[in-house]
Amino acid sequence: MFVPKTNKVLYWQQEKDDISIGFTMRQEGCSAYPENSLNMGLHIEDDENLVIRNREMVAEDTGVPLDDWILAEQVHGTEIELVTESDRGRGARDLHTAIQGADGLITNKENTLLAGFYADCVPLYFMDPVTDWIGIAHAGWKGSVNGMAHRMVEAMSSCGANVETLTMIIGPSISGDVYTVDERVSAQVDERYRPYVLKQIGENAWGLDLKELNKRVAMEAGIKEENVFTSSFCTYKEEELFFSHRRDEGQTGRMLGFIVRSK
Repeated sequence: MFVPKTNKVLYWQQEKDDISIGFTMRQEGCSAYPENSLNMGLHIEDDENLVIRNREMVAEDTGVPLDDWILAEQVHGTEIELVTESDRGRGARDLHTAIQGADGLITNKENTLLAGFYADCVPLYFMDPVTDWIGIAHAGWKGSVNGMAHRMVEAMSSCGANVETLTMIIGPSISGDVYTVDERVSAQVDERYRPYVLKQIGENAWGLDLKELNKRVAMEAGIKEENVFTSSFCTYKEEELFFSHRRDEGQTGRMLGFIVRSK
């Protein structure tokens, strides 16, 4: 489970202590968007210097310098990039150096922090304790219905990760009982998943469980059910802890999800 080891970051509790998995909260920052918040996104209307300061505070919390972070552009797609030490710092202090066109990052390099931004979308963390491959993905409804979890499993497997020992952690995101979509979205959910992830709640209105959808997609890709873990935190409901794009009608900050393997 994710637990608040500090006032800024929830950390995933696990046996393998050389891999750190975290998700930031909204409080204890210096951003004005909104006031005194820990907004981690540079792509919204916020003071860039304050956002960088927020990132530096989280870097201190994690013990991984900001210049060793790698961030993707995040375009609500399913493209995945293999990164190495030479990519460290990309997207950490500006937007234009981020990994372009990607929503997923994978690596087997130590002390290389992979990160993504979230405000209801699903953070997907991957780790293989046997081969030391790690990865992170951003999965909104588009990425979820288009199989981002499956693409991540395939990409990591092709690089040398072992699907038999691969673990996926589904981080804090919007819950199915408050995430309402219309037929345009619900119709794009694969038929075989619909009984488990969709619930009609009105005319042209369905509740969509993105967490369950990503779990089922990952399992179909070969990850064992006992190796999939889902956070119970809901970004929409827990306003004191998280930003929520849906709840705040787009006028909100971004949390940061990250994974890093130390020596």
